[in-house]
Amino acid sequence: MSESKDKRVAVIGAGMMGQGCAQAFAMAGYEVRLQSLDDELFRGVRDRIRRDLVFLAERGLGSTQRVDETLSLIRTTTRLDEALEGADFVLECIFENLDAKRELFREIEALVTPDVILATNTSVIRIAEIADACVLPGRFVGTHWWNPAYLIPIVEIIPGEKTTPETVEVATALMREAGKLPVLVKKDAPGFVGNRLLHALYREAMSIVEQGIADPATVDLVLKYGPGMRFQVMAPFEHMDMVGLDLGIAVESYLWPYLEDTHEVFPMLQEKVAKGELGWKTGGVGFRTWTPEEQESFRLGLLEHLIRQARR
Repeated sequence: MSESKDKRVAVIGAGMMGQGCAQAFAMAGYEVRLQSLDDELFRGVRDRIRRDLVFLAERGLGSTQRVDETLSLIRTTTRLDEALEGADFVLECIFENLDAKRELFREIEALVTPDVILATNTSVIRIAEIADACVLPGRFVGTHWWNPAYLIPIVEIIPGEKTTPETVEVATALMREAGKLPVLVKKDAPGFVGNRLLHALYREAMSIVEQGIADPATVDLVLKYGPGMRFQVMAPFEHMDMVGLDLGIAVESYLWPYLEDTHEVFPMLQEKVAKGELGWKTGGVGFRTWTPEEQESFRLGLLEHLIRQARR
């Protein structure tokens, strides 16, 4: 962690992403106000952040001696006005609902000065649709983080139609100072870059299962121990250049007509949600059944993998 910065960050929403973003800013030395209306979310939030900080420090990312110092930079509150007091940058991390986000930013604008940068961590909603609720949309920008926010470096910077270049510059600089790898998304399109790629893959994965080509476990194994192993060092355009664009045409001309292009959510996903089988949040029942021990082992395995990548 670096020395305490002079900027104050307000993170609104204390779920998984809000906690992660607050931790990332605190690890970089920023004073953070973490706000949620839900008292339940705050129960154990500091213990969870402490656990993650200790886990990182024990593996060489940070110092166990500075865990308390980092935690001291995060202040939690249920009051929006208290969270926003003195803030230079506001990051919204509430659930993915356009109306809720728009209403929240109307409240935020009434409580902050015109020079404060307002950002949303929406995963898929167009930035302009949220910014339309603001009186000063020029200071509004998308900063899409990835979970776990304190480990994954990429943050997509997405200007809305009215976002000023100065806002983009300030947001980009802040992300870089926080130890992130900011990338500019040139067009405000739903899902931006990362989630358009990710959910195209998810759609094809579910299609493979729906068609009976393979079961979910096989799909996961093939991806993790096949192309997934090389994604970090060889992404799509690098791969196409390496093997030859002529081969790309040959493969895609044959295969693309068979790929999934539905615009509807698959029945198997709808059925699971209707039955309340949501995954880890509902007793571990989703596409497979997870015991609490399996969930914790998987979570720790993911963190260990990401830490190894971070060291690189």
